[in-house]
Amino acid sequence: MSLSANGIFAAAGDLAEPSLDPADWDQFRQTAHGLLDDMITHIETIRQRPVWQAPADETRQRFTRPLPNGSRELGDVLDDVRTHIIPFATGNLHPLFMGWVHGAGTPIGMVAEIVASGLNMNCGGRDHAGIVVEQQIVRWMGEALGYPAGASGLFLTGSSMANFVAVTIARTEALGQSVRDTGLRGESQLVAYTSAQAHSCIAQAMQLSGIGSANLQLVEVDAAGRMLPGALRAMIAEDLAKGLLPFLVVGTAGTVNTGAIDPLADIADIASRENLWFHVDGAIGALAMLSTSLRDLFKGIERSASVALDFHKWGQVPYDAGFLLVRDGDAQKRTFAQPAAYLQRADRGLAAGETWPCDLGPDLSRGFRALKTWMTIEALGADRIGQSIAHTCMLARYLAEHLERHPAFKLKAPVALNIVCFGIRGANAEFVRNLVLDLQESGLAAPSWTTLDGELVVRCAIVNHRTTMADIDRFLDILTRYLADRGVGS
Repeated sequence: MSLSANGIFAAAGDLAEPSLDPADWDQFRQTAHGLLDDMITHIETIRQRPVWQAPADETRQRFTRPLPNGSRELGDVLDDVRTHIIPFATGNLHPLFMGWVHGAGTPIGMVAEIVASGLNMNCGGRDHAGIVVEQQIVRWMGEALGYPAGASGLFLTGSSMANFVAVTIARTEALGQSVRDTGLRGESQLVAYTSAQAHSCIAQAMQLSGIGSANLQLVEVDAAGRMLPGALRAMIAEDLAKGLLPFLVVGTAGTVNTGAIDPLADIADIASRENLWFHVDGAIGALAMLSTSLRDLFKGIERSASVALDFHKWGQVPYDAGFLLVRDGDAQKRTFAQPAAYLQRADRGLAAGETWPCDLGPDLSRGFRALKTWMTIEALGADRIGQSIAHTCMLARYLAEHLERHPAFKLKAPVALNIVCFGIRGANAEFVRNLVLDLQESGLAAPSWTTLDGELVVRCAIVNHRTTMADIDRFLDILTRYLADRGVGS
C-alpha cells in the first residue's frame, strides 16, 4: 500500500483517479438523454408491444457472466439494457396486464426517480428536504383517511412490511415497551384476529414479530368474502375465557382474491369495546378514499389505529412505495426509536429534528420514496387519481356484466371494487390453468388464477390507469376466440 498525492491509500495498479463520475460530461448527457427518450417512447407505444414475454435464452445466458473487473462504455451497457431488460419486464405497464394488483406507474414518477436517484438522499433521518417531503405525505394521507393531527407515517417497501410494522407496534402497546428488551418470555399469550380471506402477509407478520401465526385467528367470512362481526365477537369471548390476551384485529380494505371490503365500522366498534389495536390492511383498497364515489365503502377506516397502503398500486407511483399511517405517533416511536450515539439530535445543523423516520420503523438507510409520491399527487391532484381509481372499478363492473351475459362464463364472486373472478362452464382446473398461461405466453393479455370455494377460477385485477373500455372489449374477444378455437362454450 502507498499513500497517493490526494491522501488516499491505494494499492499498486489502482486507478490514479478515484472518482466514478464520467470523464466526458457532454457525452454522458447525450447518452443519458437518449435512454430517457427511449423509455418515454416505450411507455407511449406500450399497446404495440406484447403484454409479457419470457426472457429469451440469450438474455438468461447474458446474466450468467462472471464479475467484470474492467470498465465498459456506458453506451454498450445501455445497449444491453435495451436488448435484454426492457423487452422482458413484468408487463404491468400494459393495459391488458390484469393478473395481479400492480400499478402501471406514470412518466411523472419516472422523472421523479431521476431526481431522487440523482440527489441520492438517505431518508432515514437528519434535517433535509427528503424528510420534509415525507412529512407532507403523512399529513396528506391523514387528511384523506380522516386521521387527526399528530398521526405519524412511514414509507416502506410495501404493505407486507407496513403490516409487519403495525403488528409490532400493537404488540409493544399490549405488553409495554419492555417487550423490546425482554421479548415474549412469561407473558400472557397474545392472540390476533383477521379475515379468513386476509393476505398471507398478516400471518407472516405474526411470525416475524415472535408471536407466531398459530396465534392468529381466522374469522369466518360471508358469501361476499367479508369478515363476519358476530364470528369475531364470539372468537374474542372464547379466547378471553381461555385466559388468552386478545390485542389486535386486522380488517381488510380490499381482499387480494376478490376485493371484498370488511365491515370496518363494525370491526371498529368491537375493537373499541375490547381494547384491541384496530389495523386496516388497505394495500389494495385504501387509496379509493381519494374517490368521492367510492369513499363510503370504507366507512370506519377513519377509526382505525393504523392503515397500511401501497402507492405503487392504485396510486400509480413507481415501485416501491408502501406506506403505514399510525394514529398515535408516540406509540410508533415507542416501538422503534433507538438511543444510539450516532443518532443524537441537535437544535440546529444536520442533526436537527426531534423525530426522524428511523425512529418510526426498522430502516435507517432509506431511499427518497416520498418524492415520486409527492410529484405524482402534486402534478395530477387527488381528484384525478381518485377518478382513475373509480374508472378501473367501472371497468371491472363492465367486464363482469359482459361475462354474465355470455353462456360460457360464470361469475364466481361479487365485484366489490376492481377484481373480477370467473369460471368457464364445463371446463376443469387444467383448462383454466392452461387458458391463463396460454394468454400470458401469447402476449395478448395477462390474467391470473385463484381458488375460490375449492375451484380454480380466472382472476382479473384492473388496476392500470391506461386500461379503457376498448381494452376490455378486446380482452373479451380474446377470451371468446380462445374458447371457440377449442370448442368450448359454442
